[in-house]
Amino acid sequence: MRVITERQQAMLEFERTFWTFDEPKEVLVRARFQCSADEYYAELNDLLEQPSALEHDPLVVRRLQRQRVRRRRERLETGTDAQGGVHA
Repeated sequence: MRVITERQQAMLEFERTFWTFDEPKEVLVRARFQCSADEYYAELNDLLEQPSALEHDPLVVRRLQRQRVRRRRERLETGTDAQGGVHA
C-alpha cells in the first residue's frame, strides 16, 4: 500500500477545517498549496482513490467521496458538464 505524502495529509486536514476560515476556499487553496483550484481538485480526486487516504482519515475521505458521487449524479440528471455547459 502506498503511504500518503505530507502534502496529501495536509490536503485532508484542510478539507476537514477549511470552512472555519473567512476567505473563499479557492483563495485558501492557492495560498496554502501554491496551485490553482483545478490542480488542487485533480490532486484531491486522485488522493480519494488511494486506500491509504481512507486509512489516514476515513471520515473526511468518505464524505468527499459521497460529495463527488452526488455532484456527478446531479450533472448527469441536469445534463450539464463540470463547466456548466449542456451535453450534446
